[in-house]
Amino acid sequence: MKQGILSQILDYSNRANPYPLYEELRRTPVFHDGEGPYVVSTYHEIHGLLHDPRLSSDTRNRGAAAGDPLAGQEEGEQQLPPSFLKLDPPEHDRLRRMTNRPFGPPHSPRRIDGMRGELGSIVKGLIDGLADGRSRSGEGDGNGIDLVDQFSYPFPVTVICRLLGVPREDEARFHVWADTLAASLDPDPDADAEQREKATSSARMELGMYLAGLIEERRKDPGDDMLSQLAAGHGQDETMSTMELLSTAALLLIAGHETTVNLITNGMLTLLRHPDVLERLRREPRLAVPLVEELLRYEPPVQLLPQRTPLCDIEVCGVTIPKGAPMWLVLAAGNRDPKRFENPDRFDPDRRDIQHLGLGSGIHSCFGAPLARLEAQLALSELARRLHNPRLLEDPPPYRQNAVLRGPRHLVVACDDIRP
Repeated sequence: MKQGILSQILDYSNRANPYPLYEELRRTPVFHDGEGPYVVSTYHEIHGLLHDPRLSSDTRNRGAAAGDPLAGQEEGEQQLPPSFLKLDPPEHDRLRRMTNRPFGPPHSPRRIDGMRGELGSIVKGLIDGLADGRSRSGEGDGNGIDLVDQFSYPFPVTVICRLLGVPREDEARFHVWADTLAASLDPDPDADAEQREKATSSARMELGMYLAGLIEERRKDPGDDMLSQLAAGHGQDETMSTMELLSTAALLLIAGHETTVNLITNGMLTLLRHPDVLERLRREPRLAVPLVEELLRYEPPVQLLPQRTPLCDIEVCGVTIPKGAPMWLVLAAGNRDPKRFENPDRFDPDRRDIQHLGLGSGIHSCFGAPLARLEAQLALSELARRLHNPRLLEDPPPYRQNAVLRGPRHLVVACDDIRP
């Protein structure tokens, strides 16, 4: 095992294809080079740890993270209390339960499925916009469509605005804040660090002030949106403070946006590299359901979880991981573990028994999974149907700097026509 394997995984030059590095990493299921994080990369071990109550998601339980290259990257978020994503039971359970009440089963079983028509309309409008842009520019192969900027980025932000109950006239402001906060998640060695932090802090403050005002409005005049129901609460023990509400709304915006952008973009890139599957999806829209599950295994939007810490000494594969040590769970490596999946490097939408780690597992499994799945299914099936003879203009495309939330920053395609 090379001593620099973690540096190689984080190195941008390997972003387009980190999977050979993950294969190398799996040879040592629990890797530790003497300092920094303990890195777990095999499926069964990751799955077990995601369900292990001895593991904490609260970084306040972590000791000195010497040598952890991902430590301290989210310090700016401390303006708000930790979201439930970064808390342990019982606080995690209380906040997640309250958030889930207006979001999905058993209290709101039709919330997501009831949005299917609205999601379809948003997708249709964005693809219509691609067609309008082509007709105005008369573009050909030389200057194609950027599916990230023109489709994958605006789609989930618009959906989250509708879910939360942001007025339509304010959605454009939300897009600006989301873009700024998304950019802050990507390391940028060439940017002015002071200016970058200033822009991020300003966007975070403006978003917080806007949401605080909207929460107060919804408390006085509630609607049927998710923010109104969160603000109303359900009894003395089931009410969020304003700061907890702000933290939860920010989580829904940032986490819900970033993962879905990557899922859709990685999905289109994979389909363009597998034109037979793309053509099959065009003819069989129902294929979108199993196809998205295979995408979550094959190209997961979240590659690794760097925020896990043992609450006591634990043993994994014969290695003792001490209390308070930083841990990484490399979901993308586990998803291609040949001890769990046959031919793991093959993209196969007909794969059976696909219990992937793409949305996590256990109490911290992806909260927005039902919405992310539906968004990806609708987006990919409609792009497959309407783009005639789509093809990549750059492969591999330029990737985001972020090694945790991995996906193309741009995905430029050409097509012969956009069907109505």
